[in-house]
Amino acid sequence: MGEVFAGRYELVDPIGRGGAGAVWRAWDHRRRRYVAAKVLLQSDAHTLLRFVREQALRIDHPHVLAPASWAADDDKVLFTMDLVAGGSLAHVIGDYGPLPPRFVCILLDQLLSGLATVHAEGVVHRDIKPANILMDVTGTGRPHLRLSDFGISMRKGEPRLTETNYVVGTPGYFAPEQLLGAEPDFTADLFAVGLVALYLLQGRKPDSQALVEHFLTHGTPGAPEGVPEPLWQVLAGLLQPDPQARFRTATGARKALTAAVDMFPEPRPDEEPVEIFDQLGPLPPGFGPQGPTGPAGTAAPTGPVGEPATAAQSASTSAAPGVTPGAVPTPATTPVPPQQQPPQPHYQPQHPVTPATAPLAAPAAAPAPMPGPSETGSFHLPPPVGHPTPSFDRAPTSAVPYEQAPTHPYTARPVQVPAQHTAPVGAPAAPSAPAPVRRPGPPPKVTIPVLLLALVCFAVGFWALAQT
Repeated sequence: MGEVFAGRYELVDPIGRGGAGAVWRAWDHRRRRYVAAKVLLQSDAHTLLRFVREQALRIDHPHVLAPASWAADDDKVLFTMDLVAGGSLAHVIGDYGPLPPRFVCILLDQLLSGLATVHAEGVVHRDIKPANILMDVTGTGRPHLRLSDFGISMRKGEPRLTETNYVVGTPGYFAPEQLLGAEPDFTADLFAVGLVALYLLQGRKPDSQALVEHFLTHGTPGAPEGVPEPLWQVLAGLLQPDPQARFRTATGARKALTAAVDMFPEPRPDEEPVEIFDQLGPLPPGFGPQGPTGPAGTAAPTGPVGEPATAAQSASTSAAPGVTPGAVPTPATTPVPPQQQPPQPHYQPQHPVTPATAPLAAPAAAPAPMPGPSETGSFHLPPPVGHPTPSFDRAPTSAVPYEQAPTHPYTARPVQVPAQHTAPVGAPAAPSAPAPVRRPGPPPKVTIPVLLLALVCFAVGFWALAQT
């Protein structure tokens, strides 16, 4: 039997790990169903504040996975959510590589729909990435995603829990203004949505720094190979470096996406569907579809909450194929090599991948390697520069395809300001005219008449007093 938490939730097996907690499959003895339970790994005040914020979020939307309930037991706390068994978008890319544009548009429409509801509640997610977008098990039917992990989200106007010279989130999915220390805003979430869309279309994590450099140097680039032009126009509106030039709302981006899909050609009849299948694997011994079944073989985990127990290592081996005994499966952050990737002569991503030769719709024969812990965290910003307001005003040059853009190392570069002109060494200094010094008070042309008038009034007053 597993450890029973707060007399209600029985932990079954670990299925993921985030920046502040481990996620377990758990049996809810009150509602008689399996749920996902996020158990807090740390108990410091900062982590507890984020935990309270996340568990207090209540958003009812079919494409949002928000906390449903919470419980505390001594010094341990957890909250529960619906159990989503189809893995994350990172798992889908690991199985299939680049996805068909029409399939990506369905996912993107659902993501924007859920994000519009989140933003309507005044909440900025701040950590939109493939590993935080989970999939229901739908087989070859219409996919259904859920936006999850609100651990670092915040309502606009709430006090920040991060120091002003730090940025919180996942590297590679930061909007440019975040790296300059701007306050969290909805447009930063939309920028991350555009990067997620590129990830799905290209089968690899996009180089956001090189993309921003290309936008600033050449203006809006041409559509990458394999991305339909109508869809690219929508993505370009999400990926503008200047937040004022970006889509302002998720609803506006969703309307533009719907119009773009209407211009797509009809899908080919021989196009293979993408299948979303169960990524969790079978239940460990002692548990069945209707809940705990009693001791059977190896005992269920009874170790410390938030970490797999030693006694459960043999049971967790069957939780997911390819998992090392005792290891904690987590949402994917690094995709496996994409399949049938088109050649790219000039554009070099930071993480080059080797194209595979398997067809798009056939999952890889070997299971995708399970990812490591979440990359979400706080990262130090560069020191402030003399020009505090970010400037995105660069004159665009002739359009250059995005795939031919020169790349640069990923660095948070401060805004460049013109250097002050200095005279050559040894050259005589030009005589400087003395700056005029203005004395305080009104000018003499006003002061003298006013004083004379005051003296006249003073004399008249004395004369009147003498007559009485």
